[in-house]
Amino acid sequence: MFTGIVEETGRVLSFSKNKNGANLVVEAELVLAGVKVGDSISINGVCQTVVDFNKNRFCVNISDETLDVTTFKNLKVGQIVNLERALTLNSRLGGHIVSGHVDCCAVLSRVEKLSDFYNLEFELPDEKLKYVVEKGSVAIDGISLTVASVFGNKIKVAIIPHTYKNTNLQSLKIGDRVNVETDILAKYVEKILIQGHNENADGKINISFLEQNGFI
Repeated sequence: MFTGIVEETGRVLSFSKNKNGANLVVEAELVLAGVKVGDSISINGVCQTVVDFNKNRFCVNISDETLDVTTFKNLKVGQIVNLERALTLNSRLGGHIVSGHVDCCAVLSRVEKLSDFYNLEFELPDEKLKYVVEKGSVAIDGISLTVASVFGNKIKVAIIPHTYKNTNLQSLKIGDRVNVETDILAKYVEKILIQGHNENADGKINISFLEQNGFI
């Protein structure tokens, strides 16, 4: 589990595809403090397991499923990536609940510079837009962001100078793809409602249904 508060940016040192999956080595510093083999680190919003490390780099094995769903299939040596260690029991939840399980990829469609601030617009697959609401949370390349607006198949997020300077957002170009994780709570609510609808003979949401499913 993560918060979407990027601790540092790292640099891809090597990326090699295998018959199944791939190996990725990332240069880092802060996220390696106290790291152990088996620990989780979010790389551009994707939860990955450390399989090897030294004082300034770590290695992960990427599954075929992750390559299919995320932007990892197009990683390049030298690319800047966002890094965050998994939450501990004494961590502050500064962003929002992020699982590190990417839902889809989005495309950067517009960048608007406002002094030191930026508005970024991303195109999302239509089927994922239902999980994104205005003023709700979304994780883009592992960064916890507030949705400023939703229109058509696009969302707009407002970026403060600190976030822009300390993440990979400053290196993005129009047409680049990013990893997106929508609000996990929305997906659970949807499942409960659908399941409850199927279980209710009349298909109605009533007091009994809300009580049975923990809403009241």
